[in-house]
Amino acid sequence: MDGDGTQDARGTHANPVPRPAGPPEVPSVPPRPAGAPGMPPLPDGSAFLTWLRTPRPEALPGVWRFGHRPRPEEEPERIPGRQLFSGALIAFLVGWLIWSLLWNGYLGSWWLLPLYAMIPDSWAEPHSFAAVVVVYAYYVLIAGLIMVGVGRLGRWGEIWRRYGPPAWRRAPRAAERPPAPEDDPATWPALRAAGAADAADRLAADARAGLMRDVDHARISRAWQGVRSGRHPLATFTGTVLSHGAAACPHPSGVRDLPARQARHDLLTGQVRLGTTADDARNLYAYRGTGLALGPELLGTSLVAVGPAGSGKTGAVVRPLAESLCLHALAGRAAVVVVGAAGVGAGPADAYDVVVRIGNPDSVYDLDLYGGTTDPDEAAAVLAEALVGDLADPHPGNDSRRATTVLAQLLGPFRAVHGRFPSVPELRGLLDGSPGPLAELRRGLTETGQESLLRELDARERQMAHPGDVGGVLADRVALLDRPAFAGFFDTSGQSRPFTLKALDHPVRVRVDLPARGHADASRVLARLVLAQFTASVTEREDRSLFACLVLDDATGVITPEAVRGIQRLRSANAGAVLTLRTLDDVARPLRGPLLGTVGCRMALAGLTPWDGQDFAEVWGKEWTEARDVTDRQIIAESPAGKAWHAVRRAITGKAPTARAVTVRQVERERWSASELAHAMPAGHAVLSLTDVRGEHTPPLLVDLRG
Repeated sequence: MDGDGTQDARGTHANPVPRPAGPPEVPSVPPRPAGAPGMPPLPDGSAFLTWLRTPRPEALPGVWRFGHRPRPEEEPERIPGRQLFSGALIAFLVGWLIWSLLWNGYLGSWWLLPLYAMIPDSWAEPHSFAAVVVVYAYYVLIAGLIMVGVGRLGRWGEIWRRYGPPAWRRAPRAAERPPAPEDDPATWPALRAAGAADAADRLAADARAGLMRDVDHARISRAWQGVRSGRHPLATFTGTVLSHGAAACPHPSGVRDLPARQARHDLLTGQVRLGTTADDARNLYAYRGTGLALGPELLGTSLVAVGPAGSGKTGAVVRPLAESLCLHALAGRAAVVVVGAAGVGAGPADAYDVVVRIGNPDSVYDLDLYGGTTDPDEAAAVLAEALVGDLADPHPGNDSRRATTVLAQLLGPFRAVHGRFPSVPELRGLLDGSPGPLAELRRGLTETGQESLLRELDARERQMAHPGDVGGVLADRVALLDRPAFAGFFDTSGQSRPFTLKALDHPVRVRVDLPARGHADASRVLARLVLAQFTASVTEREDRSLFACLVLDDATGVITPEAVRGIQRLRSANAGAVLTLRTLDDVARPLRGPLLGTVGCRMALAGLTPWDGQDFAEVWGKEWTEARDVTDRQIIAESPAGKAWHAVRRAITGKAPTARAVTVRQVERERWSASELAHAMPAGHAVLSLTDVRGEHTPPLLVDLRG
């Protein structure tokens, strides 16, 4: 028997059975494979190491730092080619003239005195070979000095660099020297300096073997920051790395990467590339031709993108940013909530940890209507903002406090009696003033002796009799959620799996699909609810080292006075919001200026209307520029000869002789006018201004979102 259990066909004794002469026998058993079928060879880690070692110099806000080569801040003066060649030719003719004058003796023989002083008398014979060599070498030296002088004067070197062989082919990038071991990021020098050399060796070995990805590197670096800050012990970190290598410190989901990527990401700097800054005269020279990228340091000041349908808000802005934030969440750096209509292209469902499909009976998760809070006043404030926040007067001092008071008068007593907040049908019945629910609530409060809450309920019943009571408006808005499509949602009995934004203390990836079709008003209420809960939750976090971001695709009807105030507070809470609008007309006129002034990043996409462009032009302001006024003045000849010459010029050129006068002055003009934003922006482009959390800002830049 062989090792695999098959009998040898050649015999059972030590010596094989003699074979007859003839062709060799084909073995009946194929050779055993070297590895398991379907197992691809291990990848090479050279690509990851190259990515890790690529330089990322410090750059201006928004510049794609991966392999970036800094440019000067000011554009160097470039001489026109015609002027360059004419100057070079004139310089050559001047040099030729000087040499001719010297050679023919028109300038005297003083330039030969150094030669006579160096040549010995014995070399002065007419047929001496040494004398001939020295004399002609001296002539070449003088001619060379003249050519060098006129060459520098005529910029011959610039012609050689611009039109010569150096311009015919692009010089290959010089090979980067491998970094020193103590500076090589692939060897994890920070871990070695802290005494965790074994863990550094394990991570370096996994990187060389191709077992480490960019998400793994970012995730382990984040865990190491927790060790340095004292949140995690060094021994636990080292033991985990030695046991699992590149898979150490995993995300709670166990996922190490997204199913697919559509944008270019650099998790070492936290950036995602959106496009390329156009080589346009209106852009700063240091930005022209560079990649345009966003990261948490810019999203921390929030972003508003305005553009019509089809301008690229979702595909070129929302999708890359959501993808980048999901990668940051897998690395333990961020928590992201993406809100939009179902199927808008925010990424596949398996790219998120929690997917809330409101109105879809197959949804695994529900949405907590009260944000996970147990405080009736806090729940009333958030719910009032969602229900009637868009009806509040945008002027200061006129907000949704009346609606908050009405809801608090009902939520507090209901929770005291039932131990939970009311469901949507129950809340609608209380707001309608139905005698049955109110009587039952009063009976429960009386039995438990809740005198203070009874006074709240009495005040609510008195206010119902007033004509201007806001309870009816609240009931009408709650009725938008009390529909058969939402019957299984917003459950407060504990039988469902509600998601609350209180979970943003953890690196979670959440997608909320709104029921846009047939329930547009309900979708706006839910979008305001998520935004209100987000701003209330992230500002109350104890650990703000985790970046939290809300991506809201189509913020129509969401911008309210309280929402603007909430966005203002996000920057100090290490959080931000990304909002998209089809037009600024979807925002109340008194709120457009405060909204654009609150966010740090403003984007106007191609196809903008002049009215929207005017708002952007005002917020971007003006700048001092150099204006050149050219005036052509006709020359009038007085003499007969001059008149005859002018007649000849007019016959040849077809134009009257003129004299040109140029006036240069400093004027203050808009950086981008409303007309330029509406009509001069190419398709697939956007004008974007950036501000980071440190306060550094950029002027508006023209960006190609397709690059």
